[in-house]
Amino acid sequence: MKINKLFSIPVLVLTIQFSWAQGPSGSKENLHPVVENFVSEVNSSSQLEDMAHELLDGIGPRLVGSPEMLASNEWAAGKLRGWGIDAQLQQFGTWKGWQRGITHVDMTYPRLKSLSATQLAWSPSTRKPIEAEVIILPKASSKAEFDQWLPSVKGKVVLMAQYQKTGRSDVQIKEFATPELYEKLKAEKEQDSKDFRDYIKNIGYDNNTLPEALEKAGAAGIAISNWTGIMGANRIFGAKTMNIPMIDIGLEDYGMLFRLAEKGVHPKIKIDAQSKKLPEAKTFNTIGMIKGKEKPDEYVILSAHLDSWDGAQGATDNGTGVITMLETMRILKKYYPDNKRTIIVGLWGSEEQGLNGSRGFVADNPEIIKGVQAVFNQDNGTGRVVNISGQGFVKSYDYIGKWLSAVPKKVREHIKTDFPGMPGGGGSDHASFVAAGVPGFSLSSLNWDYFGYTWHTTKDTYDKIVFDEVKNNVILTATLAYMASEDPETTSREKRVMPRDEKGNPVKWPEMKEPRRSSKDYK
Repeated sequence: MKINKLFSIPVLVLTIQFSWAQGPSGSKENLHPVVENFVSEVNSSSQLEDMAHELLDGIGPRLVGSPEMLASNEWAAGKLRGWGIDAQLQQFGTWKGWQRGITHVDMTYPRLKSLSATQLAWSPSTRKPIEAEVIILPKASSKAEFDQWLPSVKGKVVLMAQYQKTGRSDVQIKEFATPELYEKLKAEKEQDSKDFRDYIKNIGYDNNTLPEALEKAGAAGIAISNWTGIMGANRIFGAKTMNIPMIDIGLEDYGMLFRLAEKGVHPKIKIDAQSKKLPEAKTFNTIGMIKGKEKPDEYVILSAHLDSWDGAQGATDNGTGVITMLETMRILKKYYPDNKRTIIVGLWGSEEQGLNGSRGFVADNPEIIKGVQAVFNQDNGTGRVVNISGQGFVKSYDYIGKWLSAVPKKVREHIKTDFPGMPGGGGSDHASFVAAGVPGFSLSSLNWDYFGYTWHTTKDTYDKIVFDEVKNNVILTATLAYMASEDPETTSREKRVMPRDEKGNPVKWPEMKEPRRSSKDYK
């Protein structure tokens, strides 16, 4: 399937008339007055920075089951109501309640040093600080040999992650090393990763079962270092222990502890990891709705997940998507009072644990799903939108191309399209709708080193937001929502003929999946 530059898409004419003819060089683009209002409002009266501050600096990370997640649900609903938009919290399940406290980790032997560390999500509290020797995994070659070693972990903190020989990023190595040295270091790094994977496989455990075994054997705590490959950035996910703390230590300090333990120095650390285990918490989506004036039972949905991991502030995953959709709703309410179709904003919970909020919405609202015109989802970072796929819907070229024609050239000229494309299988919340046969589209952003630097990391903070890019996305989303609402035709849900895989078997359209409605058995 060909990737088409947007300007190659023929402009199809709606019943609303637009003039796209260019006048003399330098003349102003002739936009529809409603779209002009969107552009003017975003450029002169944006509330994006204030919303980002309130959400990210004020509430902070939004881990499912935490009080901060509920606070963000209520904050978003309050914003919508303040603009005259009906809003409610719609429950889809429950989750284990937990709230992060302080994490303070010091090396106490062979010298004193405060370490860069944080407890993983849902980690048990230390209650009071624990001080213990740090040990590394043994050089075992079988499960029997490893299990024979296991009793020696009693009362110790175990370093469970791979030791990284270099903390230099691949970008730096490629820039400064000779070609020969670069190839050598690259090969060594790949071999080290393979060796560690093989080691874990040989001892008969995995990332879930190994912490369980260490805890059962009496370890005082477990430390990992989930390095991204970029200096200073570690990924923070969930703890795999029930009663002992599980922490992530920055690459530099983790490497120091590893070398000291490997050389027989017997380093010690003190861990003070405070957190609160709370009662089972209700999980919600925040839903806002502007009722349609002509076709109230047909819907345009603006989609973004509100939850985050909690190693940082959840700025680009997915604070930027949230403020994009909220700002879009604000300006639609202000400048599009006679919306033909109902416009919904869905700010989903528990996306990070498997699209649970959006899957719950799809399962719990069949009448809405039946009438959806289009879903526009934004998730992957702060960059301007540069890709839109047809998600496997045969006629998506016709209506997406038509709607994009109304977007200001400065915004649309960056966008590549892929028609009919392939249906999303689960990367973000649009996939929940696509699986149900609903035209759901990902507004995919320019990378800005999202996956390397901010995705689920300790660096996903307010300062990484590029607000000019987010403004671009608000203009795009508002225009697409307006055009989808005004379109006299209902979008086609006809699916493409799916291709065959490498073995010659037909690829299947993604199946609808039930949301995980509780944290029972979650790992």
